[in-house]
Amino acid sequence: MPEKDSALYAAFVAKDSRFDGRFFVGISSTGIYCRPVCRARQPKEANCTFYATAAQAEQEGYRPCLLCRPELAPGTSITDATAMLAHKAARVLGEKCGTGERLEEIAGLLGCTDRHLRRVFTKEYNVTPLQYLQTCRLLLAKNLLTDTNLNVLDVALTSGFGSLRRFNDVFKKHYQLTPTSLRKQAVAESQRNGEITLALGYRPPYRWEEMLKFLAGRAIEGIEVVKNDEYMRTVHLKNAEGMYASGWIRVGHKTKKNAISVTVSESLLPVLPMVLARIRHLFDLYCNPEAVYETLKVMNDIRPGLCVAGTRVPGCFNAFEMAVRAVLGQQISVKSASTLAARLVRHYGTPIQTGIEGLTHVFPSPEGILALEGPIETHFGPLGVIGTRSRTILELARKITQGEINFTYCHQPEDEMKKLMDIHGIGSWTAQYIGMRAMEWPDAFLETDAGVKKALQPYTSKEILKMAEIWRPWRSYATINLWNSL
Repeated sequence: MPEKDSALYAAFVAKDSRFDGRFFVGISSTGIYCRPVCRARQPKEANCTFYATAAQAEQEGYRPCLLCRPELAPGTSITDATAMLAHKAARVLGEKCGTGERLEEIAGLLGCTDRHLRRVFTKEYNVTPLQYLQTCRLLLAKNLLTDTNLNVLDVALTSGFGSLRRFNDVFKKHYQLTPTSLRKQAVAESQRNGEITLALGYRPPYRWEEMLKFLAGRAIEGIEVVKNDEYMRTVHLKNAEGMYASGWIRVGHKTKKNAISVTVSESLLPVLPMVLARIRHLFDLYCNPEAVYETLKVMNDIRPGLCVAGTRVPGCFNAFEMAVRAVLGQQISVKSASTLAARLVRHYGTPIQTGIEGLTHVFPSPEGILALEGPIETHFGPLGVIGTRSRTILELARKITQGEINFTYCHQPEDEMKKLMDIHGIGSWTAQYIGMRAMEWPDAFLETDAGVKKALQPYTSKEILKMAEIWRPWRSYATINLWNSL
C-alpha cells in the first residue's frame, strides 16, 4: 500500500476527528464506505481504499455506513486558489441539489462554462459534477429518512428527485435497499408537527460560546434571536421555480457528537438544501481548526492566549442583510449599528408569522430597496441613517440586483471586494469584512479596525499589516481571535 494510504489508515485506526470529512474509507469486505471516525469493527488495511469524497466512493460501488453516517461529515475549507472553482462548485451543487437546476445554470452562477466546470471538477474530485450532485441528493435523503418522520414522497421531492419512482430506483441501485427499508432500520426520534430536526457535523474543537456571543452582539431585532444557548432567525428564500418559502430555523450545539442540531419549520422544505448550505456557511462548519491553529499559534508569542484552537469565522445567512449592516456599522458602535438595522427592518422589512417570540420580520430585499419611490435619503434619513450611507446601500442593492457583484457564488473573492470598493462609501475595511463573512474568504484582514489595533497595541496599522503576513492564508481567523481577546 502506498505511503499516503498507510498514513490515512493510521488516522482511520486512531479515529482522529481532525480527518473527518477529509477522506472516506471504502471497505471491500463489506461493500460499505465510512468516515475516518467510524466506531465499527476495524477492517484490515488490505481491505481499505481511500477516497477524497463520498461521491467518489459511491461511484466505485460502495454504500454509506449506517453507523457513522457519511452524510453527517463536515465539508472542506477553501484555501487553494487553483482549486477554488472546484470547491465552490461543490458547495453550490450541495445547495442546489433540491432545485433540479441544470449544470449549465450552475456553471453560469460561477461565471464559467459547463465544459470548463466539468474539466476542473473532475480533475479535483475524480467524479463528474453530475455524479457529485446525485450523491448530495442521496445523502440528504438518507439524512431525512434517518432523522425525521417525513413521508418518503416529501423526502424524495425535498432531496431533488423529480418523482417517487425515480427516487426509489436510484436509492435501491446505489444502496441495495429501499428507502422504506432504511427507515425501518433507523431509530428516528419523535418530532413535533410543523418542524424537522437534523444534525450537521464539524471538526472539533468548536468555540460555540464565542460564536453565539458574536452573533448575539450583532443580532437584528425582529430577524434574529440568541437565547438558551441557541440561535434562531427568520428565513425567506426563492426556489428554482421562482416561488418563495418563508419560515424559521433554530440552531443548537451537540457537543458530544461534534455536531450542531438544526431545527427547521416544515414550510422551508422546498428550499431545505439551500437552508442547510447557508447554516453551514454561517457557522463555518467547513473549517479545519487544526490547520488554522498550526499557522496562527505564533500569535501566542505576542501574547499568551491570543489565538485559541477551535475559533470559527462567523459567516452569514443573508449576504445582502449582512452587507447592509456592515455599511450601517461604519464608524459607529456595534450596538448603534444594530439599532439602525432594527429600524430599517421595522419600516421596510416584511412581516412574517413564526409563533416564536422575537422573530417577526424578514430583511428587506435588494429589489425592495430599489422599489422605494423618491430619494433614498427621505426613507432612511428619518431612521437615523446619514445620506452617504443611504446612497451606498441603494447602490449596493442595485449592483447585486443587476448581477454586477456576486457574494454567494464568487470563486475569486478578491475581485468581488475590488468591485465593492468602486461603490462610493465602501472602503477597504467594509470590503474586507464583507469578504470575510459573506464570501468565505479566509484571508481577509482589517488592520485599521479599532478592535484589532486595541488587541495589538502599541503597534501601528502599518506594523500590524506587516506582522500579519505570516498568518496567511488564515488572517480572517486571526481577526476573530483578536476580537475575542478583548
